[in-house]
Amino acid sequence: MSIRPFRLFIVAGEASGDALGARFVQQLRRDLGNRPLDLRGVGGEVLAAEGLESVFLQEDIAVMGFGPVVARLPLLLRRISDAAKAAAAFAPDLMLTIDAPDFGLRVDKKLRRLKPAVPIAHWVCPSVWAWRQGRARRMRPHVDRILALLPFEPEALARLGGPETVYVGHPLIERLDELRPDVDEARLRADAAAPLILVLPGSRGSEIRHLMPAFGETIARIAQALPQARFVLPAVPRLADTISQVVADWSVKPEIVTGEAAKLAAFRQARAALAASGTVTLELALAQVPTVAAYRGAGWEAALARRLIKLPTVILPNLILGENIVPEFIQDEVTPDALTQALLAVIPEGAARTRQLDGFAGVEREMHRAGPSPAANAVEAALALVEARAAAASGR
Repeated sequence: MSIRPFRLFIVAGEASGDALGARFVQQLRRDLGNRPLDLRGVGGEVLAAEGLESVFLQEDIAVMGFGPVVARLPLLLRRISDAAKAAAAFAPDLMLTIDAPDFGLRVDKKLRRLKPAVPIAHWVCPSVWAWRQGRARRMRPHVDRILALLPFEPEALARLGGPETVYVGHPLIERLDELRPDVDEARLRADAAAPLILVLPGSRGSEIRHLMPAFGETIARIAQALPQARFVLPAVPRLADTISQVVADWSVKPEIVTGEAAKLAAFRQARAALAASGTVTLELALAQVPTVAAYRGAGWEAALARRLIKLPTVILPNLILGENIVPEFIQDEVTPDALTQALLAVIPEGAARTRQLDGFAGVEREMHRAGPSPAANAVEAALALVEARAAAASGR
């Protein structure tokens, strides 16, 4: 007798979600054993390699920024409807949306109306703990379980009245060996007189425009204080030319590298980092690189952020620890004087550097609480949801 396939409908709206989705599918196949998997949804090349039959091209919905979203709004709204209708017709055993919450959660909402019995999980908790906190409660009717990357998120979602949330772990925890130095790299990192300093102005054009002038002046001052210092700027390929044009006028020019291998090599050798606020601060914490973080946006963005963000920090290592170990400078605080002083404090051995490194060890301990495999945890939590929904439907 043939075994009915497990039907998974997956929606990954961007490249990072595509990679997460592929790991989920690979683990799910292992957990299903002999039971076949029928896979449909929306994804990119990585999920396609796992056998995903995509309803439409991921490029249709992989859009960032207010202006581009508005320009493509009619198509995005149509694709939300297309994805929900396709999922309803497929009648999956599990609906999994990954990241890209502005798209994926709207698909979930439509699917819940069309097929109320389908279990729905969303992987990567939206940052409702930081801003627009009312979204947490609004997700609850149409998302059964959130699969969270960060250890503080289940408690935050419970406090805000959101869906049940399970901490499954962050994919970065699987990459510690890539982030940590070998013997030779550790020797380079230990040299406080000739340190390698990372310059990380962000992966968006707006971040680069607002942060690069202050970052350029800061590394010039660091070079005056530490003449043997080296500066490396890992750039995303699509912004490498823009960044090269900006640094052409700097008195001290960092080495610009592109590609993941070059970035990881720089992380392993770095003594300290000057970074834009974002996920990179968590990478740096796990790489054990003391960091100074900065954020500067347009004036209207800052005014909006002050009204919406309800936290004393936006730096992920600080949020995980519940303590502000990574200094952060926001808007008018982003000055060469402030950044230089903070960086010069963490480059040599001393209290400021030790405090960060001790804190980063605590971040790693918290991140390890879910175990070594986020994908395995995510599949386990998702299959438990499927089983619980089936039991509830049958009255067990």
